[in-house]
Amino acid sequence: MEKTINILNRKAKFDYEIIETYTAGIVLTGTEIKSIRLGKANIADSFCEFHNGELFAINTQIDEYLFGNQFNHKAKSERKLLLNRRELKKLERALDTKGLTIVPLKLFTNEKGLAKLDIGLCRGKKTYDKRESLKSQDVQRDLDRIKKAYK
Repeated sequence: MEKTINILNRKAKFDYEIIETYTAGIVLTGTEIKSIRLGKANIADSFCEFHNGELFAINTQIDEYLFGNQFNHKAKSERKLLLNRRELKKLERALDTKGLTIVPLKLFTNEKGLAKLDIGLCRGKKTYDKRESLKSQDVQRDLDRIKKAYK
């Protein structure tokens, strides 16, 4: 259909250890999907919660559609995520474990033009883990630079 849109949550891979990932659909209105297709969304500060057995993405920022009218959507609101019942129960049981949370990782549109959200069951990293990941990124960057010089 159109080009695919990929909006990443770069902070999530740095702040959390990702245990498991799921792909969920999102319940959106017409102006919300139009804004996503224009790339006007941000999931950096968002997280997911259960309300009455349903999973919602909280703090997802989808900017108002520029050409919308009085029926335009609110920029920050709860958006329902669509998963299988089995996956929802598995996630809800996993959240009972201390220290686990559900964080959106990537917002994208598939080949049919539908908006999907990759969510991850995550555990927070300690500060020494974060320093270790920064160190490994620096080493990898230096190695790539050296390899490029010899090509």
